[in-house]
Amino acid sequence: MMSVLVAAEHRRGALRDVTYEAITAGRELADARGGDLHVAVVGGDVDGFAEDLNRDGVDVVHAVADGEEFDHNAYQAAVSTLADRIDAGAVVLPNSVNGLDYAPALAEDLGVPIATDTVGIDYDDGLTVTREMYGSKVETTVDVAGDRFVLTVRGGEWPPAEGVGDATVEAADVDIPESGARVTGFEEVGGGDVDIADADVLVSVGRGIEEEENLELVEELADALGATLSASRPIVDNGWLPKNRQVGQSGKVVTPDVYIAIGISGAVQHVAGMKGSDTIVAINTDPNAPIFDIADYGIVGDLFDVVPELIDEFT
Repeated sequence: MMSVLVAAEHRRGALRDVTYEAITAGRELADARGGDLHVAVVGGDVDGFAEDLNRDGVDVVHAVADGEEFDHNAYQAAVSTLADRIDAGAVVLPNSVNGLDYAPALAEDLGVPIATDTVGIDYDDGLTVTREMYGSKVETTVDVAGDRFVLTVRGGEWPPAEGVGDATVEAADVDIPESGARVTGFEEVGGGDVDIADADVLVSVGRGIEEEENLELVEELADALGATLSASRPIVDNGWLPKNRQVGQSGKVVTPDVYIAIGISGAVQHVAGMKGSDTIVAINTDPNAPIFDIADYGIVGDLFDVVPELIDEFT
């Protein structure tokens, strides 16, 4: 029996959805190894976060009160200390900017191997992880040597942990070493007006919109639906929308309740960023467009005819 430790992630006062998905992955691994599932939260409103993290399947929540936002040194020290303290056989982190920032240093601290960007886990007398390569065109399995390891899990690949559990909540006393740099605050800059990863409904536009001025039509639909506007890479490359609106392998991975793809063909790089959406609606003139292979609902038609009809329907 070896415990599994999941490190939670929060930003601007809220736990991120990928944390709850990591809990599901962690519980899966803990069940396979016959151990308990521990969750660590570092900094911010640790008391409030600990209450939210008390989901089905969580045995213990460790709250480390240090700072408000992500800090490499604090997270590395806290998670490493807790992993040793509970003799964790595995540490699971979100495969996010923050998670990838300190995961390698954490693995070095613990002296264990690391597997990043995992989309599947299998444990049978040893760990095998599934990863995707070449823009998600190829799926690979990798055997991870050793009894202890660090994993980062891709968002949108596991369902989020739900329900209310009966976890023990512990205030963890961890010595955070002094360093020359500490994070004292967070300031959004450079087109950070919205985080598309947090949206429940996304209306996403691709090269089929043809001209920048035609974006107004899609924006009107997003307003009618109370949705957030996002885009495929060509729209961002053209400078029509900022980088923070880009969905895909080189943008953001999103898992909204509803994803409406307008004039998007469905290249693998884009699909990698939105295939975890609960419901996918595609609008495209090409009936053979790859986007229809993953869409729950498809409309074969000219977006300049279809979108105005949708706007009328929802206004």
